[in-house]
Amino acid sequence: ESTFIGASLIELMHTATLVHDDVVDDADMRRGFFSINALWKNKIAVLIGDYMLSRVLLLAVDTKEYDLLGEVSKAVKSMSEGELLQIEKARKLDITEEVYYEVIQQKTAVLIETCCVVGAQSAGASVVDQEKLRRFGKELGLAFQIKDDLFDLEKVNFTGKPTGIDIKEQKMTLPLINALSTANAAKRKEIIRIIKKHNDRPKKVQEVVDFVNQSGGLEYARSKMEMHLENARELLSEFPSSVERSALEELISYTGKRKK
Repeated sequence: ESTFIGASLIELMHTATLVHDDVVDDADMRRGFFSINALWKNKIAVLIGDYMLSRVLLLAVDTKEYDLLGEVSKAVKSMSEGELLQIEKARKLDITEEVYYEVIQQKTAVLIETCCVVGAQSAGASVVDQEKLRRFGKELGLAFQIKDDLFDLEKVNFTGKPTGIDIKEQKMTLPLINALSTANAAKRKEIIRIIKKHNDRPKKVQEVVDFVNQSGGLEYARSKMEMHLENARELLSEFPSSVERSALEELISYTGKRKK
């Protein structure tokens, strides 16, 4: 029962953050459908997200799952800090790879970390195994976000989002950061100017997409994604063979191969 409660806490929290994210990003689509804010405006979307977070609190308190609530609460705090850091850096577009990793660790990896730790806690795993799974979740989460970055720059994707939306939203993704780091000063200045001043023009956005593709940014990001997936595999190999381990191994494979 504790595991089902933990899963419910995670799902409610995650859905709430997605609803709020769409408000922050002014996004009209989510998973190929109209977002809540697109259908009912920002006020309703914020309140729906708040309501879901209140259900997290009530479910945990009613069932006395205080340790699980602690993990979920830490995740919400981290995700909020990551979003604020990303917004701050987007103003100057001065995100380095180090800062990029800090952002995605707080925004994305922490969610999958929390899924793993909550699952382990609810099943009575030792503190040592919980920490191993936390590290596994971190590596998997980093790979998951980098895969999302790749989707945004690929010509064909099945995510339900248009190509180049991260550029339009002035988000510095790993492929773009790497491409800028290898460009000369003039080209770097040109690309940053497009992102700052012409990010609402499809042809200009496509210029940035082409620049990243031609500069090897996608290949670099893919190599980093594969590195994190391999790190996750190594961590998982420390556990004995089981149905549960096999399921997590399949999740690693899915993360690298997913189409949306």
